Amino acid sequence: MPKIRKILVANRGEIAVRVMRTCRELGIATVAVYSTADRTAPHVRLADEAYEIGPPPSTQSYLVQEKILEVARRTGADAIHPGYGFLSENAVFAQACADAGVIFIGPTPSAIKAMGDKTEARALMEEAGVPMAPGTTDAIDDVDAAADIAEDIGYPVLIKAAAGGGGKGMRVVDDPAEFRRSMRAAQSEAESAFGDGRVFIEKYILQPRHIEFQILADSHGNCLHLFERECSIQRRHQKVIEEAPSSVLTPELRATMGQAAVDAAQACGYVNAGTVEFLVDKDLNFYFMEMNTRLQVEHPVTEWITGLDLVAEQIRVAEGDALGYEQDDLSIHGHAIESRVYAEDPANRFLPDPGPLLRHAPPSGFGVRVDAGVEQGGEVLIHYDPMISKLTSWGRTRDEAIRRMDRALTEYDVAGMQTTIPFCLFVMRHEAFRTGQFSTHFVEDHFDPDALTPDDPELDQAAALAATLFRARQDAATTNGEALPEAPATPSVSLWRQRRL
Repeated sequence: MPKIRKILVANRGEIAVRVMRTCRELGIATVAVYSTADRTAPHVRLADEAYEIGPPPSTQSYLVQEKILEVARRTGADAIHPGYGFLSENAVFAQACADAGVIFIGPTPSAIKAMGDKTEARALMEEAGVPMAPGTTDAIDDVDAAADIAEDIGYPVLIKAAAGGGGKGMRVVDDPAEFRRSMRAAQSEAESAFGDGRVFIEKYILQPRHIEFQILADSHGNCLHLFERECSIQRRHQKVIEEAPSSVLTPELRATMGQAAVDAAQACGYVNAGTVEFLVDKDLNFYFMEMNTRLQVEHPVTEWITGLDLVAEQIRVAEGDALGYEQDDLSIHGHAIESRVYAEDPANRFLPDPGPLLRHAPPSGFGVRVDAGVEQGGEVLIHYDPMISKLTSWGRTRDEAIRRMDRALTEYDVAGMQTTIPFCLFVMRHEAFRTGQFSTHFVEDHFDPDALTPDDPELDQAAALAATLFRARQDAATTNGEALPEAPATPSVSLWRQRRL
């Protein structure tokens, strides 16, 4: 297969920037696509060519397959990298790329389809002998029959959408009396989010840890894992902090889970990069959860501990190259942590807080990496995921990586919006995280929003003085017939508090 000369990146934000940087290092030309709202975005300026594909809503731009394929045709792009989100796990789009003679940098359409449907994936995993939590293999829509199954499994149970993820169409049910209402709600949410209201039922694992394995497979029959990532610090079933490796896996359990992940990938004929996700209970029993058939948001922590550029590996595999190394050639070097910096207010149920990014001064220094898709003077747009950046740290030990992340978060200077930086600092300093004694319920069990804004007499005194001076300026302006001064902006006070955590 000939080498790829030009890649269209069918995405935006930090992942588009990240892919383009690797392409530049490899001498591969890049094409950006953008909505009208992203006209001046970093990924547009970084690309060799850029083409507008529609209005801000992703349904009219980044999700319109025909527009993206037309740009690929016009520019002569050899390949399309979908990043994550948008069309990255769309089997129809992957097939459309193949039909157009454009390389889709990812797995085959059949693998995407098989692992994207949770019921089909469960059937494949059962056949491959991959451990699964007790539950239904097939989707079920009869509420009464589902209630009987839940009784047989034993409460608590988890109702999950068959056709999606990201926490949508998911309900945990502790009380049999709540089952029917919860199932109807999950079906309705799944139908709204994915156009598919099918759900399945499985045993809910108490105090679980979310541990996933990075997979790489080539078209020559080679498949291996690049160790695990711990992703248990979440809000709304979505990750905020990840680390590699996990603090609880023994070498023996790591090898067992890694082999199960490889078996899962081979069961669907997987090629390229992917992630097999497991839930691990308090006794370190593990159960298959799902497979994400794309590059993960948190892939930088794997790159830190392995020294591999996963995007470069994806491109090599897409070009038809063999991996060129075996499982025994890989080893874990140190420890890495990722903090996702979102424009969200952690003190207000992590609600999005998009808007202009008045200041963005990311940290740097040894062992620190920042992947950002927006910059100072830009804007976190309401139309898309409110991520500002991914901050990662590396250390020789887990404790060193935590201390380096703490330092980097403290240095991170953002103004114009609330961010998850204070929450990430809270996690780094919490005893449960530092000792590795936590689960996916960390937020419910340990997080106190009031801890983000502790009482500070010095700050209160400064705020009172600022208010007094402002009133004095207003009085003077009124007396002299001048325009009234504007009130001090609140982001500076918020940022000042953030720095003092």
